[in-house]
Amino acid sequence: MWAATAARRALATPCASAWRPKLPPTPSVASPLRLLSTHTPTNTFVQYRPIPRAGIPPALALSSPPTGSLLRARLFSTSRPHFAPESTGKSAPKGSRFWPNTRLLGRYTLYLCASSAIGLTVLVTAIFIHDAFTYNEQHIDGVPVAPLALHPERGGPKNLPVVRSLLSDIEDSENAALTMKPHLVIVGGGWGAVGILQSLRPGDYHVTVVSPETFTTFTPLLPSAAVGTVQVRSLVEPLRKIIARLRGHFLNAKAVDLVMSERLLEVETNGVNGPQRLYVPYDKLIIAVGSTSATHGVNGLEHCFQLKTTQDARLIRQRIIDNFEQASLPTTSPEERKRLLSFVVCGGGPTGVEAAAEIYDLCQEDIMKYYPKICRGEVSIHVIQSREHILNTYSEAISRYAEKKFLHDEIDLITTARVAEVHPDSVEYTKKGKDGKPERHSIPTNFVLWSTGIAMNPFVARVSSLLPNQVHKKAIEVDAHLRVKGSPPGEVYAIGDASTIETSVVSYLLELVDEADKNKDGKIDFDEWQVMVNQIKKRIPMAEAQLDKVRELFDLYDSDADNSLELNELAILLQELGNKITALPATAQVASQQGKYLGYKLHKLAKQRDVLAANGIMGPGADEAVTGPFRYRHLGSLAYIGNAAVFDLGKYSFMGGLVAMYAWRSVYWSEQVSMRTRALLMIDWIVRGVWGRDLSRL
Repeated sequence: MWAATAARRALATPCASAWRPKLPPTPSVASPLRLLSTHTPTNTFVQYRPIPRAGIPPALALSSPPTGSLLRARLFSTSRPHFAPESTGKSAPKGSRFWPNTRLLGRYTLYLCASSAIGLTVLVTAIFIHDAFTYNEQHIDGVPVAPLALHPERGGPKNLPVVRSLLSDIEDSENAALTMKPHLVIVGGGWGAVGILQSLRPGDYHVTVVSPETFTTFTPLLPSAAVGTVQVRSLVEPLRKIIARLRGHFLNAKAVDLVMSERLLEVETNGVNGPQRLYVPYDKLIIAVGSTSATHGVNGLEHCFQLKTTQDARLIRQRIIDNFEQASLPTTSPEERKRLLSFVVCGGGPTGVEAAAEIYDLCQEDIMKYYPKICRGEVSIHVIQSREHILNTYSEAISRYAEKKFLHDEIDLITTARVAEVHPDSVEYTKKGKDGKPERHSIPTNFVLWSTGIAMNPFVARVSSLLPNQVHKKAIEVDAHLRVKGSPPGEVYAIGDASTIETSVVSYLLELVDEADKNKDGKIDFDEWQVMVNQIKKRIPMAEAQLDKVRELFDLYDSDADNSLELNELAILLQELGNKITALPATAQVASQQGKYLGYKLHKLAKQRDVLAANGIMGPGADEAVTGPFRYRHLGSLAYIGNAAVFDLGKYSFMGGLVAMYAWRSVYWSEQVSMRTRALLMIDWIVRGVWGRDLSRL
């Protein structure tokens, strides 16, 4: 005690600084000197504490200035001293790092929560401020209206009102300027029509859209809307909002006839006094009305549902909920309950497969929770397919994966069968038995969805009947520039399900020979054949895949081996070549690409209108001068199969569970028409995941 006190007093005196040793820069484990604090405020001094050692008395340890091997340095201040543990070669205990790290994590978590709360508050405040400014009054006085818009003149073969001017044509200077531009009339409001409207530029044309629906529908998600996975309103965008960018006009009407000689489109609309018909004049007409479902001559289809419109989705949803409600009644017999809960889908294509998968998801995820479990036990889902596999237009691996998934989900797949007749309470189909003879079977049901191919829209059938050489049974035949064959050059186009691009090459035989036969000997040698191949590729781009091996084709059909092709040999070659070309599928992807191509073409025509007119390029020559023929680029096909999805990307295939399903959702989310529908769709998926589907009957 006395020795320690004496040493402390000695160090406190001014003279002690003269022999104060320097602190070691970095104390090590072997060194007994440890710097206990680097905090050196005012009134700081150094004290050396003796380190007891065996055989050395404390008094002897203080008889000389301190050495690095016997003393431990310590910094003192007026603040509370901090003592560091003596180094022993071991790491610091975990408790010494846990609490600082926990405090650091808590601090950043607090910062994150605070910033999120502030950001959310700012966002909500901005929304409310924006909403407050939307409540305003607009006074419109003295808007000019063209006299012909109020009192249309009559004309045409049927002496109907001719709508040469619309109510909003001259309401402002921009609209008035558009009336001087060529009148572009688009019939339909589907994928093709929207593709055109998105590709045109404001001021190109005086645009009018004629459609029986006031909105465009994202049809690939209609199966989801039919069971309440998403809301119908999340899949539609008003056509007037899309047209507004072009300052175009909209007529809520249905096209019924066409007078090409006078360039008049006959439409039927619901007037004040009932249906009425009128003429809409045009300079260019685009037919994009889509298609209807094929009947295949089956009786009783009035008892079936289709899935092409939002109204179809609403009716399907109502029937499904009605069936479950009736099946839940205690007075319903077991046989009737089984019939009510039997769902039959006719057709194994993408629409039929997705509808069956969505019904299965509804039963597994929502019906099980809110309805008697006996109802879920009685549910049966049947898919009747005429081919050997479902999704037969996809790769074989995808078809088998989908079939395996349906087998796991106990969805009844009836392949190589044909629906014979549909009754109000059952479906009859035929299937070959073990002896090869067709056998007739029946499925009791109260729900039948018909999804087995497409047929001509009535307006398309009418236009096809007016034109020569239109022999296709499902659509209007168009050339590679999407111009309707047989119509006045450069005036009428058709896209989407309403059209099919010609695949017949032999019809151009004489023209091709006239262009390629340079020496006019009536034969085509190999050099002339190469010229002909280039001409075929320009007229029918889909034939390119069949014309890769030019020399082999020439030698194959040169039957007399005279190194030339005569007209008969050419006719056989071109006939078989056309038979090998596959027509484009009737899908939304094809319609959208055709619409964007045609919109770009029309924009180029409008931009170069004066130059083309000055050079005397009119009719079909103008189309070919500004753009090449339409070329389809397959971006892949996809389908939903019940909490799983499949992707057919041509050479590659992708299939799987939740990861593939989220990829499927991402693709459809990105293909939405507007940010409004994207937001609504995202909200619907979140609501389904958190609260489930809406089971109300609306």
